[in-house]
Amino acid sequence: MMKNKRKDRINQILQHHSYKEHVRLNEEAEAEREFCRHDMVHFLDVARIAEILNLKEERHVEKDWIYAAALLHDIGRHVQYRDGTPHEEASALLAAPILEDCGFDDIETSVILKAIAGHRKALSASQPGLDGLLYRADKLSRSCFVCKTEKKCNWRNDKKNMHLIW
Repeated sequence: MMKNKRKDRINQILQHHSYKEHVRLNEEAEAEREFCRHDMVHFLDVARIAEILNLKEERHVEKDWIYAAALLHDIGRHVQYRDGTPHEEASALLAAPILEDCGFDDIETSVILKAIAGHRKALSASQPGLDGLLYRADKLSRSCFVCKTEKKCNWRNDKKNMHLIW
């Protein structure tokens, strides 16, 4: 597939009607949330950090897979707030038709959905492919060291990012 067509798939995700609706529903559900939000800033931070890790560690994961997984990994957060479904499961279910509509084939979709579904499992951290990149980038994207509500946050201290990693 040509490089431009691959980049277009990411913009297709951003313009997809279902994607926009899930982002809006997350925003609505988190309107009063004082802790980290699951919004476009977070999605793009995760994508960019995952791509940096990919390059630094020479993992050779496709950039559009990284961006697709990062943009979609938390779109089901509003479902978790509504009915308790773990958001990684909801996000994977919601992401599947979006990926198909945006031109990802079955193999690509399978890899991306596996990473989304595993992005909260500690075992994913050590995985060499997209799974590990998404897990670690998701955790590294949080700037706990400057957060105004860090003291009230229910994350364990060993999970908080209290130092800038560069």
